[in-house]
Amino acid sequence: MENLIPKVSVIVPVYNVEHYLAKCLDSLVNQSLQNIEIIVVNDGSSDGSESIIHEYSEKYPNKIKAFIKENGGLSDARNFGIEKAAGDYLGFVDSDDYVSGTMFAEMLDLAEKNNAEMVICNIQKVNEDGNVIQKLTQIPNMPEKIVLENHFSVFSDLSYFACNKLFKKELFAHKRFKKGIHFEDIQLIPQLLLECKTIAQTQSFHYQYLERADSISKTHNERGLDILKAVEDVETAFKISKYSSKTKELKGFQILEGIYTFLAYLAFVKNETQFYEMAQELEDFIKKRDVKMKDILCYSRFGKNYLLSLPTKKIIFYLLFFIGQKKVIRKLIKHK
Repeated sequence: MENLIPKVSVIVPVYNVEHYLAKCLDSLVNQSLQNIEIIVVNDGSSDGSESIIHEYSEKYPNKIKAFIKENGGLSDARNFGIEKAAGDYLGFVDSDDYVSGTMFAEMLDLAEKNNAEMVICNIQKVNEDGNVIQKLTQIPNMPEKIVLENHFSVFSDLSYFACNKLFKKELFAHKRFKKGIHFEDIQLIPQLLLECKTIAQTQSFHYQYLERADSISKTHNERGLDILKAVEDVETAFKISKYSSKTKELKGFQILEGIYTFLAYLAFVKNETQFYEMAQELEDFIKKRDVKMKDILCYSRFGKNYLLSLPTKKIIFYLLFFIGQKKVIRKLIKHK
């Protein structure tokens, strides 16, 4: 079993996650897929992460390739890992999350069987006790093999996480995660999808996303504007892609990511000045693209009206924004 040429390279960027890292690495070294390499990139951690990485790389020298670099952020660490990867397929796992034991075996099998450039699995949000708090089904009511030319609606329906997908390495021939931005997945993953002809999916909930107690109170500020910039970059790629004529799906993407994802972020912006500036940026974004209110309210995701599928609080917040009641929204935010 030793020194198999890896079919799959899993890239794990690490930054100050000493309390979660062992669980993540355990889930990767125990994959049922044998010809896998785990590229662990320590992105300048200042806690005990490095000693954990060292311990695992000593114990599993045929599986773990460990690297240390100075801190450059998530995109930089992932890009570093891409350069080191020897596998035909790439996966990305965040170092505070973990995966099921058969994740990469099943996803590789689906990629090869369907000649798919990208494979997607479902996600479960878990708390620190390992209890499932939310199931995130990615592509309901669709076949295992999805030929994009026939099912391009997925472009405006998908959640663009990097971590629940397996990618053919060639997709990264000329593309990398954009450095120095937030929401790098929204910026890059749709661009990679535009390079695909076929994707495949499993309904298995392989990816376990940790909802950390210390991350719920993350500061929300003008960094959220990176969502709108990410959408702009995707629009540019869309215009020169083989799917450039499918403008309906592009509009759906603009509505889901540019409007609804942005509003979900805006709802947590505490600073009043930032809130109003960002709200104005969104209004400009909508106006520039000539997105009508009817388009937003009638946007359908996986065949269901998106707005009506949301919790009541979100529906109220979004509708208040759409009818221009920002002052009312501010009062609601202050009372959170």
